[in-house]
Amino acid sequence: MEAKTHRLANDELVGEVVEIRDGYAKVRLRTDERMAVDERGLVHGGFTFGCADFAAMLAVNHPNVVLYRAEVRFTAPVRAGEEILAEGEIRRRNGKKVEVEVRAYTDKTVLEGVMYCYVPERHVLEK
Repeated sequence: MEAKTHRLANDELVGEVVEIRDGYAKVRLRTDERMAVDERGLVHGGFTFGCADFAAMLAVNHPNVVLYRAEVRFTAPVRAGEEILAEGEIRRRNGKKVEVEVRAYTDKTVLEGVMYCYVPERHVLEK
């Protein structure tokens, strides 16, 4: 299955598509020193979140999908140089609203929770 959304997403910032199937997606983000916030190599959580968000968007896989709420928790740190895998799987649809369970991990889980997506009729930037 091909990506119908977020087609211009930058592999180096939010990850590359590993797998997409109906209601499920997996994304890989290779972290590096540019993502670190200190001399110990701690990766900023925004990169982890962005990777999980990208997996959620691809699980829905509609051109207009957007994130409107997230309930996630960071469970472990990521060190620059580690590879993050993020998975999103649809757990519930209610009209235009879609709940996606997300998990991001290296050799351990680093983020988990639910992302709430919305699929509007038109692109959110259209008037």
